[in-house]
Amino acid sequence: MRKEFEIVTPEAVGIHSEAIMELLDQLESGFTEPHGLMIMRYGKICAKGWWAPYAPGIVHGQQSHTKTYAATAVGIAYTEGILSLDERIIDIFPEDAPQNPSANLQDLKVRDVLCMGCGMKKEPAPSKHWIKDFMAIPVEDKPGSTYMYNSTGSTLLGAIVQKKTGIGLHQFLKEKLFDKIGIDADNLRWAYMPDGLEIGGGGLYATTEDNLRLMKLYADGGMWDGERILSEEYVKLATTLQNESATEAIGNPLAEDNFLGYGYQIWMCKPKGVYRADGAMGQFTIVDPAKEMILAITENASGAHWAQQSLDTIWHFFEQVEADTRNLPENTVSSQKLQKRLTTLSLGNPNCCMESAMKTQIANLCYEVTQGNLRFYENGMLLRMAGMPQLPTVNQFCFHFYPGYVKLSYMEQVQERELIIAMDGSRAENRISNGVISRALVSGYFAGDNEFVFKIRWVETCGEVTYRFCLQEDKSLKIKTMGSCMADNEEAVIYAVANK
Repeated sequence: MRKEFEIVTPEAVGIHSEAIMELLDQLESGFTEPHGLMIMRYGKICAKGWWAPYAPGIVHGQQSHTKTYAATAVGIAYTEGILSLDERIIDIFPEDAPQNPSANLQDLKVRDVLCMGCGMKKEPAPSKHWIKDFMAIPVEDKPGSTYMYNSTGSTLLGAIVQKKTGIGLHQFLKEKLFDKIGIDADNLRWAYMPDGLEIGGGGLYATTEDNLRLMKLYADGGMWDGERILSEEYVKLATTLQNESATEAIGNPLAEDNFLGYGYQIWMCKPKGVYRADGAMGQFTIVDPAKEMILAITENASGAHWAQQSLDTIWHFFEQVEADTRNLPENTVSSQKLQKRLTTLSLGNPNCCMESAMKTQIANLCYEVTQGNLRFYENGMLLRMAGMPQLPTVNQFCFHFYPGYVKLSYMEQVQERELIIAMDGSRAENRISNGVISRALVSGYFAGDNEFVFKIRWVETCGEVTYRFCLQEDKSLKIKTMGSCMADNEEAVIYAVANK
């Protein structure tokens, strides 16, 4: 049975409410788009809030935060004696090993994969035979001696658990972890590799609290309610320096917190002794052992893959919390103000402009796409990570205007579909599945006499996709699409003409 955390005022655990208010001010200042935040100290929740339309029970794309879940599965298997960290990869997957494995490949062990020390210079592209492809990559450096961020290696961790136990990563974690620490396994979503294995390198959709619960297990030394889930030894290895990551500076010179070293799918941080699970665009769960504090945040760090500014903002907040401070005098005014703010967080209402000369010119006309690929899916990240096939393209569409909303009817090849677009400053909920997620909130407005804009917010992910329909002099439409996530942030241009 899920045990709920005790909720207290920040002052009750030695944190000033004003410090959390300042943190919220910074997160809302424009450099990022915050979605969910939870702060725990001494095992008690002192602040939690979600920016509508995000909400506590809605899963959120975790990107590489997934890696810590996959590594935890390995840690549990190690704790239970199912595998050794010194087992060789070629012994676990002999059927996928090359005929004449190099000496370095023969030396590649589970612990090397855990700390991004595979010794490779590149990763394979996703394929149905990705394990074989992974093992075919030359291991140029002695395993464990160098660092290279390797998401395929992280997915391999789940494959190792499956090979050792006969069950998939999700089911193993459900039985051994999720059910024990209060994570609703049925609420989670996974993206899969072409062979059906969960993407341990970045395919999980989980809640902000799920992440906090996971890292509380590490903060508590692998114990949960008196039961040992992870060995003390494994927790220590996972949360301390196992591999230098200074080479990250080559490609990401501003990402200072990425240069400080790596544990077992866990990063070391600027404040001494602090460590974090980390996903692209700012999916962080941070543990400060000295202050007995955990902060979990889900967000879309605007234009910042590594979200260093988010981390710097959090470090400033941490600096304001004194170690060993168990409580402060209650500040009823400030704590109540904070609580009211936390319960009313919002990304704000979408733009609203329902009328334009353009409306009568495009209403009820059937348009045919003549150039480019038009899709109403959030798919870029999954395509990149899992090698998913391209989803169907839209070949025809028609706008039908009604009071307060638009019905966009369209054809995906031969399949008829529709999208409801709110025009009244709200977001209309649609279900558009890409095989993993489906919750799409859609809003639209006229941006002048010749441009109609609508946005699809994929509320189970980091961001949204913007579609701009620009009316040309010849009455055709030039369509520009842009996503806010790093895999979809290149503008695509599509053309469509009205059927006569």
